[in-house]
Amino acid sequence: MRGVKREEEQRRSVFTRRALVLATGQLGLFGFLGYRLHTLQVEQGERYATLAEENRLSARLLSPPRGRVLDRNGQVVAGNRLNWRALLVAEQTSDVGATLETFSRIVPLADHERARVEREMRRRRRFVPVIVREFLAWEEMARIEVNAPDLPGILIDVGTTRIYPEAEHLAHIVGYVAPPAERDMDGDPLLQLPGIRVGRSGIERHHDLVMRGRAGAVQLEVNAVGRIIRELDRREGQPGQDIEISVDTELQKTIRGKIEEGTSIVVMNARNGEVLAMASQPSFDPNVFNAGVSNAQWRQLTANRATPLINKAANGLYAPGSTFKMVVALAGLEARAIGPGERISCPGHFDLGESRFHCWNRGGHGGMDMRSAIKLSCDVYFYELAKRLGINRIAAMGRRFGMGVDLDIELPGARRGLMPTREWREAQGRGWALGDTVVHGIGQGFYQLTPLSLATMTARLATGRAVQPHLTRSIGGRPARGGRPEDWPAMGIADRDMRLVRDAMWAVVNEGGGTAGIAKLPGGLGQMAGKTGTTQVRRVSREQRERGFRVESLPREYRPHALFVGYAPHDNPLYAVSVVVEHGTSGSGAAAPLARDAMVETFNRFRAAPAQRVADVVRGT
Repeated sequence: MRGVKREEEQRRSVFTRRALVLATGQLGLFGFLGYRLHTLQVEQGERYATLAEENRLSARLLSPPRGRVLDRNGQVVAGNRLNWRALLVAEQTSDVGATLETFSRIVPLADHERARVEREMRRRRRFVPVIVREFLAWEEMARIEVNAPDLPGILIDVGTTRIYPEAEHLAHIVGYVAPPAERDMDGDPLLQLPGIRVGRSGIERHHDLVMRGRAGAVQLEVNAVGRIIRELDRREGQPGQDIEISVDTELQKTIRGKIEEGTSIVVMNARNGEVLAMASQPSFDPNVFNAGVSNAQWRQLTANRATPLINKAANGLYAPGSTFKMVVALAGLEARAIGPGERISCPGHFDLGESRFHCWNRGGHGGMDMRSAIKLSCDVYFYELAKRLGINRIAAMGRRFGMGVDLDIELPGARRGLMPTREWREAQGRGWALGDTVVHGIGQGFYQLTPLSLATMTARLATGRAVQPHLTRSIGGRPARGGRPEDWPAMGIADRDMRLVRDAMWAVVNEGGGTAGIAKLPGGLGQMAGKTGTTQVRRVSREQRERGFRVESLPREYRPHALFVGYAPHDNPLYAVSVVVEHGTSGSGAAAPLARDAMVETFNRFRAAPAQRVADVVRGT
């Protein structure tokens, strides 16, 4: 009996200990659960509520419409059109490759398209959408929406794409846009958005920042697979600002229709420097760059010997030839190296030591004063004048007229050219000879000038003001500086000297014997003053000259370039023009008629009430 009692007590003791251990464990478990509940619901409740909300909500940036480019008449020359596209958000799918594979069975994707998507997915954060396919048709969008459950991470979106209605006519001025590259990333989140474009050349590049605008934001409610249920909130961005340029589209197209490959023409408002037309052949269609050019397209453009991507008006470099003689004349008058009535005899050549420099007129011009030397383009007169001046005085005057210096026009990459000096040549380890100076007196030698700089020189000659060429008339509706003649300072050159040179340029076109009688304007448009130029691209030897060499017998690529500069009306200048025809043989034969036609078209486009006379503008009245 006693043994049974002891056994019962032992059994109770074991049960009690077990119950105690179990109770302790339960108490600890419930205590831990209570602690975790307190932590999750009280201490970290706000954090997890936010995470839960983020799982339900999706916030996305909205790309603003890019600012437009308008011509001076308000015509859109770079605009936007709607672009329906399929986007992929990597964080909304567990398998990007599988999603793309499914998508390609619904809307076929080429290998290079898929490679692009995968490349962009690696470059961007997982929450940033990547364009899978642009310019979707309605049928394609319908197929995508029907198959939405099988396409996690894919969404249909509408954006804008750039369009250039005038295509190649304004490509060199307006430029083009393209998807941003790594070097463009400057911390602006806007550049991460799908479909965003940045300016690559021309006005698009120069005004890229103000045309981008600021991103907006939209808050969406999504389901478990990332499908959009509804839009909860939207904050519109700030559209990019419109840019109005000075170019007249119809004038530009008309002038381009008159020129052939290798020709460039610049027409400027001589009073305020506005570029009214800047035509260059050949050109290209900027629309092809919008979605990104293929390697084959790029090779085709860059391998073309005619260089369609290069704006010859702002980037082509040429010796100015006889169009530079007015600058040499003004340098001579200012330095008092010659008087306006002093005569120099032209026997058809100029001897310097054992070297002989020929005049274009083999028989010679006889006695020449400055006016007649410009009118007849006598080389010997300017050989002698350059010898008296020295190259540095000539170069200094050239720079005052906008040559060999930055013109600060809104064309990134526009070249300044070269106005050679003795120091420039010596820096190359070469000496400067007196014969070099003589040749530079007629615009030959080491000069490298653009048609734009020649038009600038002509506008400054016509008005006596240091006008700068520019393309921007307004930004976001606010006028840009430079639209008034008084915005530009006077040149500081004596009026009598400028009047002499202008009178000589008038004689070139309007007096018998002038080298550009063909440039005379029809009645009612006033009279044009100008100067022809012809620059050699291949040296002509003495032996060739003695044999009666004719340049027309050469292959075209060896013939001289043809140039002309002019302004009109002579008595009250409004417009300046420069023309360069590569291998055109003769300035009077090839360039002058084009300048006349361009000036006629300009007057026809801008017929208006008589403007204030230049003499009054210069005096500030």
